[in-house]
Amino acid sequence: MSDLELANITVDCTGSAEDLAAFYAELLGRDLNPGASEFFATAGHSPTLMFIRVPERTPGKNSVHLDLHTDDIAAGVERAVALGARHVGDFDEYGAVWATLADPEGNLFDIGRSSTA
Repeated sequence: MSDLELANITVDCTGSAEDLAAFYAELLGRDLNPGASEFFATAGHSPTLMFIRVPERTPGKNSVHLDLHTDDIAAGVERAVALGARHVGDFDEYGAVWATLADPEGNLFDIGRSSTA
């Protein structure tokens, strides 16, 4: 048995950490921490979304991304795009249906639902 638990999901960003945290806070209905700055910000808890400004991004596709679920994918995509996301594509594979989007800094995330539900 492990005494480890997930505390934070950390996103490196080259722009304002506060701006990117505000995007996800608004999208997910979470609170932006009061001490947010252009260098460090968090949104919500359990797990906390943590955003840290770095001098440069790791090149290539993210190997970890957020999967967000909803009963109305189209409405979720529309909301994310209205907040500044870019709709990358729609997929129906492996028994699941989802849309891939890029946040305002280009980090990929998915909005989907299980097609078996």
